[in-house]
Amino acid sequence: MKLVSWNVNGLRACVNKGFLEYFRESDADVFCVQETKLQEGQIDLELGEEYSQYWSYAEKKGYSGTAVFTRIKPLSVRYGLDDEPDDPEGRVITLEFDGFYLVNVYTPNARRDLSRLEYRLEWEERFRAYLLKLDASKPVIVCGDLNVAHQDIDLKNAKSNRGNSGFTDEERGKMTTLLESGFVDTFRYFYPDREEVYSWWSFMPKVRERNIGWRIDYFLVSARLAPLLVDAQIDCHVLGSDHCPVVLQTDEMGKVE
Repeated sequence: MKLVSWNVNGLRACVNKGFLEYFRESDADVFCVQETKLQEGQIDLELGEEYSQYWSYAEKKGYSGTAVFTRIKPLSVRYGLDDEPDDPEGRVITLEFDGFYLVNVYTPNARRDLSRLEYRLEWEERFRAYLLKLDASKPVIVCGDLNVAHQDIDLKNAKSNRGNSGFTDEERGKMTTLLESGFVDTFRYFYPDREEVYSWWSFMPKVRERNIGWRIDYFLVSARLAPLLVDAQIDCHVLGSDHCPVVLQTDEMGKVE
């Protein structure tokens, strides 16, 4: 099974920059996107009859939003967290399949001035509780833009970025707590020491060309799914957004206890 996740930073713009070509080339069973930045009816995405489309829109126009395109029919679909089912920022979509839950997420940014850090940390606690509740029923695959570089190896200039949004001790600590709660960072599972592989680059001049980036887009899985993992990749060569797609390949997943 092949899964892809991509923060497209505006899906309509990304469609004009090669999104559909990459979508078809990737031939994913499940394709998740974040930061769609559109409302219902603003795009007619022709992906083929084999894909079902599930969308969560933010109430604020041109902001946030997530979507999942899947050729595997889900048993159920839910939006938001248990305590916030309306999900006004369109950040979470959960699909239930026979052997696992898939959670597509766009984690709130703490903002450059850290004015939203307190909200971010509180949201992280609710999100972890939600994942653990799902995990008690069946294994979970989490994908999306988690807006944090976990370790020094996950960004180019760790020392100078210490304390900045996305690399505060608090945000990194929440990621550590999540992983210690029974989840695996799939890229580091396969490549624990690989350096200079990133999924996001600033739009500042020459930053992407010089590979001054951050790894903030992830596939996490329940630890008991680790034996079924085949590979995890980051498609750094793919343009169209300030993020690039991340990919997870697994064996077929039946019911995993």
